Amino acid sequence: MRHAPIKSALFTRNRDRLRRLVRRNSLVVVNANDVLPTNADGSLVMVPNSDLFHLSGIEQEESILLLAPDAFDEKQREILFLREPSEHLRIWEGHKLS
Repeated sequence: MRHAPIKSALFTRNRDRLRRLVRRNSLVVVNANDVLPTNADGSLVMVPNSDLFHLSGIEQEESILLLAPDAFDEKQREILFLREPSEHLRIWEGHKLS
């Protein structure tokens, strides 16, 4: 974490504001930035997607946020997909959300 903790209510308000702006029956898809390789065994420093962070507080690569404000099932109105970290990645990259 590169910043002081931010209250989750801020991100909830940001998503609520976006919901009011999108058309009915819309689907919002927000992708995290990709990890770009520099050579066979390295990669560039990952820069978090500012849109994803603004809506969710998530700074993790290979994450996808789906917002479906008009979904019938309330549980499907906000869905966050995260890469399942392997034990190998935990050793080399540290803790990841799952």
